[in-house]
Amino acid sequence: MKHLIPEFEKLKKRYPAGLDSALVLPCLHRIQADRGYVADEDIDGLCEFLRVPRIQVEEVLSYYTMFRRKPVGRWHLQVCRNVSCSMRGAERLIGHVCKRAGVSQPGQTSADGRFTVSTVECLGSCGTAPVLVVNETYHENMDAAKTDALLEGLK
Repeated sequence: MKHLIPEFEKLKKRYPAGLDSALVLPCLHRIQADRGYVADEDIDGLCEFLRVPRIQVEEVLSYYTMFRRKPVGRWHLQVCRNVSCSMRGAERLIGHVCKRAGVSQPGQTSADGRFTVSTVECLGSCGTAPVLVVNETYHENMDAAKTDALLEGLK
């Protein structure tokens, strides 16, 4: 994380003095973009840099599902399981995605490291449920056939 400090310093200049804690979220985004996830040592370094208590960073990491605490596969498959998606077949979709990805349940990564399957509470696309996000790309109105076609196209 130390190589990101110059970027964090530039970012800090855009915020009023004394509001360093407001940098937690953008700094975590940058750390994850760099490493792929947020490691314990990243949290320690960020707390030291921002002079905030560790619990403040941990709260952000536990609240926002977009942050990962461990590495994920080449393709991170996130299925929304909130009410709208569930009512339109998300539970079946989760099972299908797990089967196609070669994992037994969400939260796992396939043996070949290609896929990690996760469930998330809401992706904010209720009108086009069920929703599957592959890395950062939304795929809406998903069913088994659309999922199969999508996954076969991932290299």
